[in-house]
Amino acid sequence: MLSVPCPWCGPRDETEFKYGGQAHVAYPSDPAALSDAEWASYLFLRDNPKGWFAERWFHSAGCRRWFDVVRHTVTYEFAPGVTP
Repeated sequence: MLSVPCPWCGPRDETEFKYGGQAHVAYPSDPAALSDAEWASYLFLRDNPKGWFAERWFHSAGCRRWFDVVRHTVTYEFAPGVTP
């Protein structure tokens, strides 16, 4: 079982969380000017690296807060004390 390090509640079981995807995805500065293809790219295309990756998590069964972490996509290890 994966132990997710909540910054407010401490390490908790992964069943208490919802995965929020890639962190730091900037909202388009002029959304009205985007084509359908550009909107599709913004909504659905994300990085998929092998290695360290910044992610968003929501502690749905605890403090109910969103937070960012850095996790290794192969080993599932969370970087200690790293805020992306």
